[in-house]
Amino acid sequence: MATMATTSAGPSGTHVSANGAALVDALRQALSDDRVRTGATELGLYRKDASNMEGATSVVCFPVTTDEVAACVRAAVEHGVPFVARGSGTGLAGGAVPLDGAVVIVTSKMDRVVSVDEVNRQAWVEPGVLNLDLSRQVAHLGLHFAPDPSSQQTCSIGGNIANNAGGPHCLAEGVTAAHVLAMEVVLPDGTVTVLGGEDPEPGGYDLRGVFVGSEGMFGIATKICVRLVPDPPAVRTLLLDFTTVADGAATVSDIIAAGIVPAAVEMMDQLCLVAVEGYINAGLPVDAAVALLVEVVGLPNGVEAEVGRITELARRRSVRTVRVAVDEAERALLWKGRKSAFGAIARIKPNYYLHDTVVPRSKLPAVLASVYEIAARHELLVLNVFHAGDGNLHPLLVFDKREPGVMERVHAAGEEIVRVSVDAGGVLSGEHGIGLEKRDLMGLMFSAVDLAAQGDLRAAFDPAGLANPHKVLPTGSVCGDVQAVPQGAWI
Repeated sequence: MATMATTSAGPSGTHVSANGAALVDALRQALSDDRVRTGATELGLYRKDASNMEGATSVVCFPVTTDEVAACVRAAVEHGVPFVARGSGTGLAGGAVPLDGAVVIVTSKMDRVVSVDEVNRQAWVEPGVLNLDLSRQVAHLGLHFAPDPSSQQTCSIGGNIANNAGGPHCLAEGVTAAHVLAMEVVLPDGTVTVLGGEDPEPGGYDLRGVFVGSEGMFGIATKICVRLVPDPPAVRTLLLDFTTVADGAATVSDIIAAGIVPAAVEMMDQLCLVAVEGYINAGLPVDAAVALLVEVVGLPNGVEAEVGRITELARRRSVRTVRVAVDEAERALLWKGRKSAFGAIARIKPNYYLHDTVVPRSKLPAVLASVYEIAARHELLVLNVFHAGDGNLHPLLVFDKREPGVMERVHAAGEEIVRVSVDAGGVLSGEHGIGLEKRDLMGLMFSAVDLAAQGDLRAAFDPAGLANPHKVLPTGSVCGDVQAVPQGAWI
């Protein structure tokens, strides 16, 4: 944003530039005074997401219609100010952190399920609809929305679109891109269009597929047509525990190699089991080195056969115990443990840095050993809980940021974990996105030609570079003007 010398007092005593005041006036004309905020409280809250980074915003606005989103974008563009779309703020890679005083366009008030087509198993929803709320609203039809991130009680469909979110059940069901048919979007110049369509194979380029996972750089989705999935006729959930991490990781590969594709295969190490058990009291095996949470779905006879086969494979790897949930209440308790893991670690230390890399399943034992070694060398605790079925690692570095020098050790360890994962044939991110966190590591995976092609694609959508700038693409990419992570962005 251009530097302005003239300032004036705004609401709540906030000082804004003359250009900023004109922008705020334009936004208030488009929305209303109570949905355009410049007070210190709002600016403080919306300068960060759930990552360990923070930025700075000049104004926060809360549109409730597509026309209002478009008006916010046009106002930002007319005043040469960048803008950032934000849903529930649960992102962990800094994707919704505003930089350079960007306008934050919050979609959380756009939370309607517009329509549900039970026959074709589709629903049109607004971006602020919470992931789990959508499944709850269609549960009476025997349907659900398949992507299920651990934050599904609070993350929004719009955020799922931005990062192509996954979750435990994406092993069999696929990530968000597989469950989005069409989107109404506000492009970075403020125009409105529809990408994709309700037809299985709409004509033209797959711009819907391009938009999903674009992290707000290609515009803002304001209505989304999602695919709904029928509930399975039978479900069985198993908890397997082992005395070594290597045996647990090898069992994951054995299951897939046997031709079994469970709905989910999750892994929790001992530190995770201890933290979660202290929170939910589910009788978890806290003395085990690692536990696998495996879920199989389908027709009853097939499900029972797969339970038997998985148990047999686990016994070959010296499984200690095999616990099969006896009813829905026990199943729900086990899943509550898995999805509460990130919150439960507060029982150990107040802060955590959660990573998100993917490695080949065959490399899980070796990479996990490296993760533990890296954490120990940097004098940090690490808790591992992740989507083992598709090799999507989520190491949590647990720390107290009040300790002198701890943040430097955390970031150094985090970068090493990423490098080890990529060196093992893995990728930078499975579902959290690149954002600010891994932007400057993109060169580990992509050549200069690759990055230039990605920059050209971004420029096709956003020639002015105002839609969530300084994210994903590192210095030197076309459409970049990308700088190093701003001083003070890491907290």
